[in-house]
Amino acid sequence: MRNINKYIQRIAVALCISAGLISCDLNEMPKETASNAAIFGSKNGLELYSTSFYEILPTPYDGVFMVDDNSDLIARNGVDIRFVPNALSPLNSGGWDVKDNWDRLRNLNYFIENCEKSSVAEKNHYLGLARFFRAYFMFEKVKRFGDVPWIDKTIEVSDEETLYGTRTNRFEVMDKILADLNYAIENITLEVDPSSTNITKNAARAYKTRVCLYEASFRKYHTGYGKQSTANEWYQEVISTADQIKGFSLRQGANVYRDMFLQKVPYIEETILAVALDGALQTYSSRNRKTISPTYGNRPALTRRFINTYLNLDGTSFTDKPAYKTTPFVEEVKNRDLRLKQTIRVGDYKRTENGDPIAAPSNLDQSYTGYQLIKGCYDERFPYDDESRNENAHILFRYAEVLLNKAEALAELGTMTDTDWANTIGALRARAGITGSTLTQKPTVADPYMVDFYKNKFSDPVLLEVLRDRAIEMITEGLRPDDLTRWRLAELFAEAPMNGMYVPALGEYDLNEDGIMDVCFYQGEKPKTATATVFVDVSSSGVGKRILSNGTSGEIIWNPGEREWAEKKYLYPIPEAHRIKNPNLGQNPGWE
Repeated sequence: MRNINKYIQRIAVALCISAGLISCDLNEMPKETASNAAIFGSKNGLELYSTSFYEILPTPYDGVFMVDDNSDLIARNGVDIRFVPNALSPLNSGGWDVKDNWDRLRNLNYFIENCEKSSVAEKNHYLGLARFFRAYFMFEKVKRFGDVPWIDKTIEVSDEETLYGTRTNRFEVMDKILADLNYAIENITLEVDPSSTNITKNAARAYKTRVCLYEASFRKYHTGYGKQSTANEWYQEVISTADQIKGFSLRQGANVYRDMFLQKVPYIEETILAVALDGALQTYSSRNRKTISPTYGNRPALTRRFINTYLNLDGTSFTDKPAYKTTPFVEEVKNRDLRLKQTIRVGDYKRTENGDPIAAPSNLDQSYTGYQLIKGCYDERFPYDDESRNENAHILFRYAEVLLNKAEALAELGTMTDTDWANTIGALRARAGITGSTLTQKPTVADPYMVDFYKNKFSDPVLLEVLRDRAIEMITEGLRPDDLTRWRLAELFAEAPMNGMYVPALGEYDLNEDGIMDVCFYQGEKPKTATATVFVDVSSSGVGKRILSNGTSGEIIWNPGEREWAEKKYLYPIPEAHRIKNPNLGQNPGWE
């Protein structure tokens, strides 16, 4: 199995350098050399070169699992610079260069130019790979900056017109991204990869559904651009492309939702693309350390506002219960969508220390709200909580997302049938242990909690239920911030409450019903007779502190720091250093 990781990428680059293909600076890459002919004159050469493209994918060390920390669904330590009042500016804006630098695009364009001239019979497959990664690279730029330069050739030092040119309209760039993805799908010859670590036709299709859904929503809801009339054709692309993906299914099993994210070798039924990790090659992720450690990382925890959206096992809404707002933790997590207990610590959850199982209730030293994440985290404490040593595969695309993308597009177009519902949302809910008519019949009445959850933006009952399952199924998989952006609901970044479990009164609580007190909430002096493992002072508000919403009772309210949202933040500012080099880049609205 070929691992997509920096170790192999370094090998590929080292071999290329030894062959004289590239120099230290990609801007100095020679166009015609003997080594150039060796690379572009053989299938093995094309394969070797194309391996370098995979470095564009998210690094498994930080991973997509940290992206949702900056969203409305997760309470975390501190506030991202994007949401701190008056913090982000053209002077400190990132993402234009550095690790996402334009040399990667030049590498792709150089390959495309030379590969097109190659006589290798299989060259179109490798051109498809290159154009997939060019689409991936450019889509990330468009999401962040809007208008960006579209460059589809190798830029020479003397090409001042291109080097110092203006940005291309984002909608034109998106059309070109779509063309690249269509080319990739048509020409990549590998349909399915047993290791789930290579770009295949289906990987390109899955990514295309993500890209097209983003663009459709962006055009529909960002009305200031006047592109609403073109949104539906992008929704249609989502549906038609999702229908082309064959050979995948939702893996079944009692604990499969959680187990899927703990595998070193991905489950091939559902995983479309992953980054494989291997300690023997010194390739790890930091998932445990950055999720669970009390001293390292963001210490992310789900909010109660989000927890409330998980359905009961019988398919009814938890928030239909008259007393849902005052239901204590040990009761609210029972008989719920099984994805809940496979995402956070509840009930009889146990961890291990050196292989020995130990009770592990939610630890409020590590979890600000009490809803402590376990998705993607090993149960074994040593060494994973203290060191970046995770080897579980880093999943990037999976079939569940494709179903959700299709379901949302169908709901937006108003063409969802009961059969469509059963094959998408119904199938996901069935795997999660949910029963009842919700598996086979699309809803006809909007859940008022979900209407309020999305600030009355959506009223269609089908769409609201699709969005319920999208958030639940894909939590910590890096999609939520983009979702809020494309729906033009980014005010939730700043307004969504960072609320936690309901506390009936000050005192001690047993969170897993084993007879041992796990947490004590107090004000003033720490109780000397209390036996709890963790003590939480809820005396006063302030940054980095927790209080109870009713003073001595109520929901935990965590204060990570002041947050704000402004319309201009839908796009990041062009970094000032790059504007100085090229004044023709201009600046995004509101950042002048």
